[in-house]
Amino acid sequence: MEIERPELSTLPAEIRAYIEALEAELEQLRAGESRGKSSVSPLEADEPPTTINIVTISAKGTAKRTPRHLYQRQRRGGMGVFDLEMPEEEAPAFLVAADESESLLLISNFARVFLLPLRELPESLVRSKGIFLLEHLPFDRGEKLLLALPHQRSGYLAVVTRSGQVRRLHHTAVREGMAPGTLLYTVTELGLPAAACWTPGDADLFIATRQGRAIRFAEREVPAKSGLGIRLGEGEAIAAVTAVRPESGVFLLGADGRGTIRLMSGFSANKAPGAGGKSAISAEEVVGAVTVGERDDIFIISRLGKLIRFRADEVPPKEGVVQGVHCMALRADECAAVTTSERVRDNKETPATWAERGTQEAEVSTKDLDGD
Repeated sequence: MEIERPELSTLPAEIRAYIEALEAELEQLRAGESRGKSSVSPLEADEPPTTINIVTISAKGTAKRTPRHLYQRQRRGGMGVFDLEMPEEEAPAFLVAADESESLLLISNFARVFLLPLRELPESLVRSKGIFLLEHLPFDRGEKLLLALPHQRSGYLAVVTRSGQVRRLHHTAVREGMAPGTLLYTVTELGLPAAACWTPGDADLFIATRQGRAIRFAEREVPAKSGLGIRLGEGEAIAAVTAVRPESGVFLLGADGRGTIRLMSGFSANKAPGAGGKSAISAEEVVGAVTVGERDDIFIISRLGKLIRFRADEVPPKEGVVQGVHCMALRADECAAVTTSERVRDNKETPATWAERGTQEAEVSTKDLDGD
């Protein structure tokens, strides 16, 4: 018999945390029992040394970088490990995966952009203290960090504001060697920056709100200067923007640690931007959305500074609206940020496409319902 999950928000925090921990353990047990029917292969051995780094940044600008291979993979639904050491009044806000030869692209509440070479951040271990970024950047008085992502030398930078407006700029507008603090747009006209991503120039933009709605449209439909990307309802806020194609899967993460991979084959594109969007995931609060591939690892960090790394193909891809599966076990905590990075895999392995995996998951689900 299918039991509907009751509303837990009215319960005390410690009781909710205990229930969520039990749910995570149950999810892991179910995953272990069904692994014989799953397309997910066993975990690979520890990753060899790589120049890819995971950068953790707090809301107030404390940051550190750690080589990706120092983070061991866990099974989806694990507790994670403590990462950035920070004062109690701070909390992680950004998670970036980038090569040590690249730069961080940082956007402030003045819609000014700065580039910081990753090597200027001291390399550190998994659990360690960071440095204060603003000491290395010419921020003005009252200026704060709002967005962080890796710099890119091709494509376009898409920035979504808190009012749902989209500004799309060619990569040469934020090239290396530009003046620090270059203005992307006028905040009084478009609003504060809320989310940003890189696009190839011929893809679609997928904009998700914290309330679980989203819209998808061709990036070329964005007007030259700017235009409305998504029409927000009262109290609605932007959670993320990411570039997608019809065959893509987008990992949507809720603050409660549950996530899903929403297949774009089941999320049709609008002919033009500016509509109200539709339901993408059933979640009380969405904290992030990233385009993922079958060969990717997903990294999630919580507000208490715990970080988990697991394989994207452990998350069942879905074409419809679902609540998602447990991705991180939380106790009196919530997820803060998510990023993804391509993992090292045996070249002999040929994973199923997201569409094929979606069909396989549907077949397994049907067999389970039939008692097979």
